[in-house]
Order: sequence, then structure tokens, then C-alpha cells
Amino acid sequence: MLRFRGHMKLYIWIPVASALAAIVWYLELPLVVLPGLLFVTFLASGGRTFPKVFLRTFYRDLIGSFRYANLIFHTVRHSRKNRTIADIFQLTTAKHPQKVAIKFEEQTWTFQEVENYSNKVANHFKSQGYQKGDVVALILENSPEFICLWLGLSKLGVVTALINTNLRLDSLWYCISVANTKAIIFGSNLSGAVREIQRRIPDIVQLYALGISSPTVNWAFNLDKCIEECSAEIPVCSHYKSFEDVMLYIYTSGTTGMPKAAIITCARFFRYAYGAMCAVAIHHNDVIYCSLPLYHSAGGILGVGQCLLSGCTLVLRQKFSASKFWDDCVKSKATVIQYIGELCRYLLAQPHHPSEKQHFVRLALGNGLRPQIWEEFQTRFGIKQIGEFYGSTEGTASIINTDNTPGACGFVSEIAPSLHPVVIVKVDPDTGELVRGPNGLAVKTKAGEVGQIIGRSFKGDPSWRFDGYLNPVETLKKIGHDVLRKGDTTFLSGDLVVRDEYGYIYFHDRTGDTFRWHGENVSTTEVESVISKALGLRDVVVYGVTVPGTEGRAGMAAVVDPESKISFETLAQSLKQLLPSYAIPVFLRIVHKVEVTGTFKLQKSTLKKEGFDIGIIEDKLFYFDPKAIMYFALDESKYEKIIRGEIRM
Repeated sequence: MLRFRGHMKLYIWIPVASALAAIVWYLELPLVVLPGLLFVTFLASGGRTFPKVFLRTFYRDLIGSFRYANLIFHTVRHSRKNRTIADIFQLTTAKHPQKVAIKFEEQTWTFQEVENYSNKVANHFKSQGYQKGDVVALILENSPEFICLWLGLSKLGVVTALINTNLRLDSLWYCISVANTKAIIFGSNLSGAVREIQRRIPDIVQLYALGISSPTVNWAFNLDKCIEECSAEIPVCSHYKSFEDVMLYIYTSGTTGMPKAAIITCARFFRYAYGAMCAVAIHHNDVIYCSLPLYHSAGGILGVGQCLLSGCTLVLRQKFSASKFWDDCVKSKATVIQYIGELCRYLLAQPHHPSEKQHFVRLALGNGLRPQIWEEFQTRFGIKQIGEFYGSTEGTASIINTDNTPGACGFVSEIAPSLHPVVIVKVDPDTGELVRGPNGLAVKTKAGEVGQIIGRSFKGDPSWRFDGYLNPVETLKKIGHDVLRKGDTTFLSGDLVVRDEYGYIYFHDRTGDTFRWHGENVSTTEVESVISKALGLRDVVVYGVTVPGTEGRAGMAAVVDPESKISFETLAQSLKQLLPSYAIPVFLRIVHKVEVTGTFKLQKSTLKKEGFDIGIIEDKLFYFDPKAIMYFALDESKYEKIIRGEIRM
């Protein structure tokens, strides 16, 4: 049922309109009177804001509906024919086999070359007895082979676990072992990482090295040689293929703990990649520049998917380089760039260069562009459209900004909100649990209220079903029951957002990161943005720490300042002007660097654990004096006074 904001619903308006029409007819009034009566009735029903909202959002919602319908149409079409991503790529290749699919360094790969290489991969592993359901771990830096390897394995129904190339020892072994892998493929430049855990790897697990340039890696099969000897013909497979087949395991970034392996089916891959294409009108003649790691969904699905599904040319870089970014874009004639996390801030921190205005980029697609630098980023680099989106690798709560509204990560229609399976509900600020009404269901937020964004999960629809993680315990933590109606299941994102009166949604914080101080909720994301901008776009991490004798958690900021250039007096004065008193960090920690995940998210788990304990922290610490409006050095004497409550926070 379509639902309208206000006091009256669609099913009420039908008889109301009929009754008014009958009155007009009975009184023999002109028909032109009817629209006026309907409008007056609507205003009387409490819908005084509707005309303004309707005029502001109708075009946005109409275009969004057409694009969403396009996604649904193609999803159903491929689902009914049980096509896998490999099948869809074969259709793409058939349209333009000699078009350049991938550019990497000085290499160019046509669509047919990608297809041939992936077929060779499939034929080799088929000859080794690999079959549907087997798992192969892939530890490889960005390259065309990365894409071809998992694509080829998927033709056999083999699942590829995409491993973060930065992991070592326990973390690396955890990701490999949790997936129950039958083989490990690694780049020869990462052989040292595999060698470190080799004793833990069972003998039954086969090791393949790609790009062997040293005879010292003689303890693994030479995959280049194996593939070279295989046929490029499409492999003949007897297994049943489905749009719902599991294709990849992609690990969450692990900012708060060990990475979790999210299950990626063909349906999920298609919805994620093709949905973005529809939403921001990416065309087959676009050139996508991707410097994001392919082992995460932003690069590995959103970027790669435009190539495999739509026929775009993908320009790959092995690793992100802020200094080379715009030169690469000019050279490759990129029209779409991808960003995530802090990448945009790193670009703004670079000196001005002619190439930042000489490019052909019309669209920046990604998530994590902070509102405080949004317009500066768009203006300085001359990018017409920002496609900021919200979504997680595994979740069903996905939205995207389609009309350049600064700061918004997407929208939900205010005219007919039930068309999109995303809802914002109230949460308890202390526990993070859903707030439920007298009927036991979750309470939806109003415009301006902070709440958790959740996604409906439909068991019968593989594109909008929460498939979860390999670990069933972790999966259950993300599932809500009886949330919007009795008997339903929803995906609990754990992320806090706020909606304005027009339905635009703005990211607020993560449930676990928001903390309460002096009776107020503090958004770490907002405070990080303010401090970073005040300090010239430095890396800043904000988190809450426990102080004995106080309730809640005091704010603490870890600031990167290896050259000791920060003026603490200026910083304190700036924060006093820019932040409410309860949001000003009580403690500062000056660090040389902050660990960053592969998706440019700043790590804070270790910092949280250490708190402001001067006994274990070697970095310089400072505390805020609200009377003096100044940060003072925290020594052992001051630390003890804070612990005893003699210095009040």
C-alpha cells in the first residue's frame, strides 16, 4: 500500500475524493471546483507541508522510480534465466569483444581477452577436480588477473574468498581458515605473508603463486604456467547454475574486530553494481577510474561490476596515489572516479596542480565524503555530480544521492516511502537497542531525529535477502525480528542517520562509535570532521573513554602530528567556537600515524582499549580545561588527580 506522509492514507483518499465528486455533482457545481475542494480537504487533514515537499521532490522521485524499475526489470530477467555473473559477462563480451575492458599500467585487456583468460582459469581448476561449493582464497593486489581469476572460478561454481593483502599472521590465517579453503592463490610479491603461516596450512590445501619472478618460491605451483597450458574454450560444466549462486566471500574491514566473511551471491553482486549504474546513469561508454582495493566491495563489485555488466572500460591502479590521481585521470580520459573513506580529504590536501582541472571526470561515485568538505571538493576539482551512497557489503539497506544534494548519502521518498525497503527507526542512545512502541514494533523516526537505518529482508527475493556471514552467530546479530510488522525480518545496519523533511538522508555515526557525555549524544564522525578541518585536514580519530567517577564516556581525539606543529591554544579556541561544550574532546593524544584499513577508514579499536592510561601510552597526552579554554599536558600528577576526581571533567 502506498503511504503518504500526513494524517490520511491513500485508501482513505479514494472514498473521500468519490464523496466530494458526488457532492459537486449533486449541487450541480462546475467540475473545476473539485480540485479546489480536494486541496482544501488535504490541508485540513494535516498535510500542510505536502505541497512544498511534493514540488521539491516529485521530479527526483519520478526519475528515481524509473531507474529503480530498470534495475528490477533486469534483475527479474536474469533471475528467470538463471544467469550467473559469468553468463552476463559473456553477453557483454559478445556485444563488443575487441573493446578495451581493462587498462592497467601499460597493459590493455579487451573483453575477449578477459573472457579467454577466465576460461583458462576455469579449465585448469576443473582439471584439478574443483567443483561447485569449493572455496579458493585469493591474496593478490589490484590487477586484471585478480578479476579474471575469480570470474573463471565462478564458472565452475567455485567460491573465491577475497583476502585483504595487508593482513599478516593471525589475522591472515583467520580469514583463510574460516572460509575452509581448498587452495590459496597469491601474488609472488606477497609470498612472504603466506610463508609466515605455511606451517598452519594443511597439506591438502594447494598453493598457487602468480607472477613468479624468483626461484625461491618453489614451494607453490606456478599458476602462470598452469593457465598458459589450458584451453580458452568455455568450460563444459554439469552443475546447476543459478542467479542465487554464491560467488564471493568479501570480508568486512574489521575496524572493530576480526573481519567477517560476507556471502556474496550473483544476485547481490548484480543489484549492487547494476543498481548504482541505474541510479547515477553510468553508460557503457564511460571510463571508470578505480584505485580502491578489489578485495572490498566498493572496488571489487561497484567498480568491476560496471565493466563486467555494462561494458565500461575499467582503469585500474595497483594502489591509490593522491599525487598521481589526477594525472592518471587525464591520461586515461576517465569520466567516472571512485572514492571511499578519507580519499577525498587526501586529494584536497595535495598542492594545486593543472591536471586537477584538465580531466574529463563528470561523476565521483563512493561513500564517506564528509559534508564539511563536500562543496570544496566538488568546486576545486570541477566535478559535476557526486554519487554519494550508503550501503554495506552484506546489507539490504542501500540508498544513493542522485541529484547532487550536498551532504546527503541518499533519500527515501516522502510521497511514497514504502516503495523503498529502507526505514529509519529510533534506538536507545545508551544501549543501541531498537525502541519499541506499545504494539511491540519499532518506532519510526520523524524528520530531524537520529535513528538506525534498517533494510527489509525478503526471503523470496535473492536481491533483497540478507544472506549474512559465514559465521551464523554473527549473522544472527544483524537480524531484527518483528520490527516493522509481526513476523518480519530486517537487516540491522548499526549505523545512525538522520532524515530531513524532504526525505534526504545524512549519515550521523555508527552505533558503537557514538557515545554519551554530560547527558548528550556525541557523534564521533561530526567531531572528527570539525577537528580535521580546523587542523588543515589532518587524520583525526575520535572515540569515547571511561573516566572514573563520571557517567558516560569522555571524548578523546587522536591527532596525527609527527612534526609537532599544532597550536593547542588555537585548536582549543576553534573547538570552543565550532562545537557544543559536551562535544569538545576532553583528551588529546598526539600520534605519528593512525592505522588505516584498505578502504581508507581510520582504525580506532586499539586506541579505545588504551583510553587515556598514561601508564601504557607513550604518545603525548593533553586534557582540556574549559575555564582556561586550553589543552594542557597530561602528566602523572594530573592523571592521578583526574582518577581521584580532584580535576573535574
